[in-house]
Amino acid sequence: MTECMIVIQILILGYALGSIPFGVVLAKLFKLPDPRYIGSGNIGATNMLRTGNKKVALLTLLLDAAKGAVAVGITSHLFPIFDVARAAVDSCGMQPTLDNCGIGNPTYAALAILAAAVGHMYSPWLKFKGGKGVATLFGGALAFSWPVGMAGFIIWAIVMFVKRYVSLASIVALAFAPLVAWLRVDGTSAFILAIACGIAIWKHRENIKRLRQGFEPKMGLGSKKP
Repeated sequence: MTECMIVIQILILGYALGSIPFGVVLAKLFKLPDPRYIGSGNIGATNMLRTGNKKVALLTLLLDAAKGAVAVGITSHLFPIFDVARAAVDSCGMQPTLDNCGIGNPTYAALAILAAAVGHMYSPWLKFKGGKGVATLFGGALAFSWPVGMAGFIIWAIVMFVKRYVSLASIVALAFAPLVAWLRVDGTSAFILAIACGIAIWKHRENIKRLRQGFEPKMGLGSKKP
């Protein structure tokens, strides 16, 4: 199989997994308001909180994160590089890194994350609309390289604790994640993650506008009125 065909398969697989709109599905299943027509109109966990059901919001978060993680897991299983790593040990005695052995080909894994995030943000089931991709990117990053995922979460938690803006915490974490991937894994996968995170930040453009104007609601508080 050519590398081009492998990449195409990864992109299709990741996009298909990412496109499942769990927020909408769970809202219908639990007879809650459709998240597309309340609050921000986003299908992610933050807007699902506005349905008044915290358990369903948490379930949405976990399932959205699982889309990214499963995409990486399947990709690593189907297209591993364990033989390459083993050859490196046999030829020169060098031990491959935990990151490379744990995720298979890091470039393929990063492509799976990108595809899953795009699927979530532009789902064909929702007329190519969707969420902002943060949970899906986090789940994928955690499966891709746990230091990258944990660094993103820690950054998110610090900003959230200090500022109490979910959107700001997400934007800052998204901005730093590719840098951590570059330091921890490699430049190619970091570049691919930068594309995914850049699209996710673009999806936050209305939040950025409200943050600049001072109208962005903090967690647990209502929106400020201009």
